[in-house]
Amino acid sequence: MMTTTPIEFPFAPRPPAEAVEHLRRLMADRPMTKVTMPYGGDVWIVHRNRAARQMLSDRRFVREPFRTGEREVPFFVPFPDFLRTTLQFEDPPQHTRLRKLVQKAISPRRVRDMRDSAVAFAGELIDGMIARGGVRNLVAEYAVPLPIEMLSSLLGVPSSDREKFERWSSSTLSVAGKSEQEIAADMGELAAYMTDLIAKRRAEPRDDLLSSLAHAHERDETLTDAEILPIAFLLIVGGFDNTANFLTTGVLSLLRSDEQRELFLTDPDGLAPTAAEEVLRHGGFMMGGPVGGGGGLVPFVATEDVVIDGQLIAAGEAVSMDPGAANHDPDVVPDPGRFDITRTDNPHLMLSYGMHHCLGAPLARMELQVGLAEIFKRLPRLRLAGEPVVRHDVLTQPMTDLPVTW
Repeated sequence: MMTTTPIEFPFAPRPPAEAVEHLRRLMADRPMTKVTMPYGGDVWIVHRNRAARQMLSDRRFVREPFRTGEREVPFFVPFPDFLRTTLQFEDPPQHTRLRKLVQKAISPRRVRDMRDSAVAFAGELIDGMIARGGVRNLVAEYAVPLPIEMLSSLLGVPSSDREKFERWSSSTLSVAGKSEQEIAADMGELAAYMTDLIAKRRAEPRDDLLSSLAHAHERDETLTDAEILPIAFLLIVGGFDNTANFLTTGVLSLLRSDEQRELFLTDPDGLAPTAAEEVLRHGGFMMGGPVGGGGGLVPFVATEDVVIDGQLIAAGEAVSMDPGAANHDPDVVPDPGRFDITRTDNPHLMLSYGMHHCLGAPLARMELQVGLAEIFKRLPRLRLAGEPVVRHDVLTQPMTDLPVTW
């Protein structure tokens, strides 16, 4: 049923239950809203889940104008220039070619093989927290180190280099808090290090991602260093920062819900897969504070007139998707405002969809499942020791401090 009153979007932060209801009325009213961003001009923001899937599957939407610099990316904050050189801004056929090679290296089999080492490293991190005692910052001592260790292992960074690799890579994290000059210096050193490591893997290949990409030419799929390096940087940025955010959000979601936490403690390993998906879908609404509307994924540009769910997107117009809305679409998610770690039918779009579905999704899911299960198995009495600290002035709006004790 169409509403007779305008439904504001974006909308100011409000209690989570009110935000869910506002999104419901918004999606009943229209499939998308045209928004003028603080940077880059206008963009259509798609709200409905099915409409978002249709848009993300349509190759008439491209990112080339953003990659080439012809268009500024319409977004809430300035979009980092170096990200525009990465795989997520490529379009077919180049995107298809590069993605196929990376997917072979981040296969479900490889991720399954990494799970035992993830469990072991999580245990080491928890041992350290227990030894230090008192109030600990779960972000710095658990949520960030775990994905950094896993991704450095995937890329093939030698154990002897992990410390400096972590220091350089952390500069790409929004939780680092470094100056632009410090970030530029660290990024330069990281690029030089990765270029050297790629050369070493060309000479002496191993069972890691860089070796797989460096030797793709043996299968007539030649990749240059200039192509491999942006792939590595995209995985570093997406693999560290986003996964760390998901893990801290997951822990906080369970700490905020006594009922769901007690349920999770009955079988952490068994419930971790569905709990992880529910964290991805609804975790942002469990943070304890008000929720606003307006978040979107990296936009596209329409190459011709396209109609999505009855709405015309004209050639040249930008379009994006709001996962916060799509993940709470009552047409595909029953009772979307409820945090339910046993939810099995969970068509959320937090990791995007279609050809731009998150490359590192299998790894991110594994790390989130392991991270949640291990911390609550080892520390079943884990509890908050203060309010979390969130940065709202950077791209991913991360938690920088989650004080806990047990």
